[in-house]
Amino acid sequence: MFEPIRVLRWLYIGRLSLASSVFLAALFAWQDAESHSTMVASIAMVAALGFTTASSWYGALHGPASEHPTGRAFYTLQAVFDVVLVTAVVHVTGGAQSQFAALYILVTAAASLILPTVGALLIAAFGIALYGADVIFSNRGADDISVLLQIGVFAAVALGVTYLSARLQEAGGAREELEARLVLARLQAEDILHNIRSGIITVDSSGVFLFANPSAGALLGFDSSTARGRTLQELVSVPAPALAAALERAVQQRERVTRGEASITLHGRAVSIGFTTTTMVAAGSPDQLSATVIFQDISDNKRLEELRMRTERLEAVAELSASLAHEIKNPLASIRSAVEQLALSAGAGEDERTLGRLIVRESDRLSRLLSEFLDFARVRVTRGALVDFGGIARAAASLAASFPDGEKEIVVECDIPREPVFMEGDEDLLHRAVFNIVLNAVQASPPGGKVRVQLAEASGDQLPRGVLFPDNALALHVMDEGPGIPADLRERVFDPFFTTKSGGTGLGLPIVHRAVDAHRGVVLVDSSAHGTRFTVLLPRSRFAEAEAA
Repeated sequence: MFEPIRVLRWLYIGRLSLASSVFLAALFAWQDAESHSTMVASIAMVAALGFTTASSWYGALHGPASEHPTGRAFYTLQAVFDVVLVTAVVHVTGGAQSQFAALYILVTAAASLILPTVGALLIAAFGIALYGADVIFSNRGADDISVLLQIGVFAAVALGVTYLSARLQEAGGAREELEARLVLARLQAEDILHNIRSGIITVDSSGVFLFANPSAGALLGFDSSTARGRTLQELVSVPAPALAAALERAVQQRERVTRGEASITLHGRAVSIGFTTTTMVAAGSPDQLSATVIFQDISDNKRLEELRMRTERLEAVAELSASLAHEIKNPLASIRSAVEQLALSAGAGEDERTLGRLIVRESDRLSRLLSEFLDFARVRVTRGALVDFGGIARAAASLAASFPDGEKEIVVECDIPREPVFMEGDEDLLHRAVFNIVLNAVQASPPGGKVRVQLAEASGDQLPRGVLFPDNALALHVMDEGPGIPADLRERVFDPFFTTKSGGTGLGLPIVHRAVDAHRGVVLVDSSAHGTRFTVLLPRSRFAEAEAA
């Protein structure tokens, strides 16, 4: 609570002031003073000046930051010198009748602030001994009882001051420990706030930034270190207007939001976020209101939810397709056979034969459609084995590039390692999945366009948070240069029977999803006005996810 070096500075000032005052008094006020007293005052003045100068120099040289800082012996020597100096002043100013005898109490109090309790008591005892010796040997006719009373007062005050100083030092130690803990807690809190993945922003009642952590700056596109003092309109309103509006309502209307959702648009890319706002009123100042928002990127969570719902929806449609296909295919085959026989009978005219051919053709088309339904329903891994996924992807891309649509002259580039890329899976299903994706990209590309097929190890940032994949998962990217998928249709591309192509069944991408899901993988789609990218993430082993869990 009381730093020894600071107390020592005041001791230097008091010591020099006392010695100077007594010396000046001996020179000018005590014209009739004995030469002995004047000599003692002069010696005390010179000793105080020299000792203080040396102590000050030594203390500056051995400060707290030096290799050998001042220790207990240095402070003990200071207290001993002050006791001797006070004794000299008391001696020249009347001994037992001196009004300066009370300075022993001041010296004891100062010693209790710079020394431990035992050291302060020893200094008090030393002062009492010197005072008693001076009174006894100076033989100035002092009353023994009054001297004893003075010594008793000195001892009692010394005990009281030392006790109070000990309690103050104990309280100071507790306060220093509390301050150290608070500093540690503050550093830990700052470290957590700066490294947490969630964005945190605090603004005052005027919408001015009080705090923003680096994650908030990264998500919203500003430098968090320079955000303090800037406003919501400058940093948040443009990329995330809904988030800025929620913060404004929090500081203006004290409206809190729990599990709110908004979006951040940065560099043409929209990111979904979840956020919570809260308000805080400064203690004793109800008008000083601040609001804090905690938000995080939930794009991966929304993608996982969409994947889960898509899988459930496709499973339900697959079961329905299988049952309907079985129920319809056999009667359809009977109808086709009967109509074909009627058209070939001797009594059939030209009109009957024409209608018969039409019915047979449409029956064949319905039969092919039912076969696709059954293929969609039967997407299961039936022959799990170690296969070269790189070779499968290369062959499927080559087949899709040569698919009848040659007038567009689409170039399919394959960035696939030449060495085998092994994984456990069903070769037929994987081939169908890659073929459908590449064919979809070829058909979506403009004439003379380019489709890129890339296969590599999946990096950590490509894996959606919440999906447990082994470290050596594979990532297949298929990118085209088409006009992209409109935002209102993007969520429906994996819906069964949804298609924008004339004559399409809308089962190509649903089959892709089911084939990838059967291998415990995920398929993601990203689209813009400059093209579409399909990403297929596959573990090398179908059972890797279960084993990792």
